[in-house]
Amino acid sequence: MADMSPIFRRVAARLPEERLVTLIRKPGCHLCDDAQSVIEKVCGDLGVPWEQKSIEEDPQLHDQYWEQIPVVLVDGEQHTFWRVNEDRLRRALTA
Repeated sequence: MADMSPIFRRVAARLPEERLVTLIRKPGCHLCDDAQSVIEKVCGDLGVPWEQKSIEEDPQLHDQYWEQIPVVLVDGEQHTFWRVNEDRLRRALTA
């Protein structure tokens, strides 16, 4: 089998590892809606998958995060809470 061309090797080397952003929220939370808008924009721009979880559906999440809602996790680690800074999230996902 032939070797990859140098151009393809450079592109393949730069592909990001699989990332995941998790928004922990609750219904009726305007800060959660704001956080979701930022996450949708940044993740959409970067092609990073994201998910949301409700503290009302998970007692462990409720106990851990109820005072900090919304909470954003990047790859399972807490990134921020209350307000999501678009530039900071973008840097975290491209570092």
